[in-house]
Amino acid sequence: MKILGIETTCDETAAAIVSPGEGEKAPGLILANEVLSQIAEHAAYGGVVPEIAARAHVEVLDRLIARALDRAGTRLSDLDGIAVAAGPGLIGGVLIGLVTAKTLALVTRKPLLAVNHLEAHALTPRLTDGIAFPYLLLLASGGHTQLVAVKGVGDYVRLGTTIDDAIGEAFDKVAKLLGLGYPGGPEVERLAESGNPERFALPRPMIGRREANFSLSGLKTALRIEAEKLTPLAGADVADLCASFQAAVVDVVVDRVRVALRGFGAVAGHPTALVAAGGVAANGAVRRALAAQAGEVGLDFVAPPLNLCGDNGAMIAWAGLERLRLGLVDDITAPARARWPLAAPQAAA
Repeated sequence: MKILGIETTCDETAAAIVSPGEGEKAPGLILANEVLSQIAEHAAYGGVVPEIAARAHVEVLDRLIARALDRAGTRLSDLDGIAVAAGPGLIGGVLIGLVTAKTLALVTRKPLLAVNHLEAHALTPRLTDGIAFPYLLLLASGGHTQLVAVKGVGDYVRLGTTIDDAIGEAFDKVAKLLGLGYPGGPEVERLAESGNPERFALPRPMIGRREANFSLSGLKTALRIEAEKLTPLAGADVADLCASFQAAVVDVVVDRVRVALRGFGAVAGHPTALVAAGGVAANGAVRRALAAQAGEVGLDFVAPPLNLCGDNGAMIAWAGLERLRLGLVDDITAPARARWPLAAPQAAA
């Protein structure tokens, strides 16, 4: 089985081809994974410009698909399905990927698999590590922060979410406030390595709350106030602010995951692993803290390789493969969705 995956929901254009591994619980095989980032196009604006992103997808998507097929030594006629991220995301970009996938599916008479981009992140650890259901997922990116009980393909219970900023969004906003480059998250992490995380007493919002939700806006505001006291900022000030901010985020993440683990059994039984996915899962401090926490409770910690934490076609192809195995195919009327929740919230006790 070979599945083509297409990703165009934001500022990466991607195409990939994956196959299942040998055995039901074996990791998948990535035969090709082509990603073209648009960082250079958006850097001058300090964030993603939807119109620029959509035009960039149009210009390169067909070329990336051809490159992925060539690298995998595969023809369109050899594919078993066409998977595409049908949302959530910037609607212009989503439409470009979806229309392309529908056209290919019609021409080749292959199944169309309209994938939820968030589900693709959620299932990536099964592609990379072959882990079994159920597991606790921290899905953290520039647009989403959720704690989810992953019970099976299409079977998710949200244990917590952010009530304001996503974690990745907060990193990017802090970077912009401090005059750092775009994308901001990696810049904050880089400077934090040389900073003093104890210099600024920043708050840890939501710590100790019984529900597993997040809030980052107050932390972001507190950092801005500290920065304004020191303006103009010296290099050491910026590094210390980054380190203090990242340390606060890590403490919040660990506490919120601890709460989610306590509530996991009631909705999904015993977890097989603690999983992190999405762009924030590439942050080394977050990964180390979660690995330590998982070890404390006797769980494996699983996070994708760094190149699969961001948006990519391999995760879309794998989610399509998982859905195709269950007969969950889509027809030509599958809509593009700017918003597409992954999971319903946990029912009140």
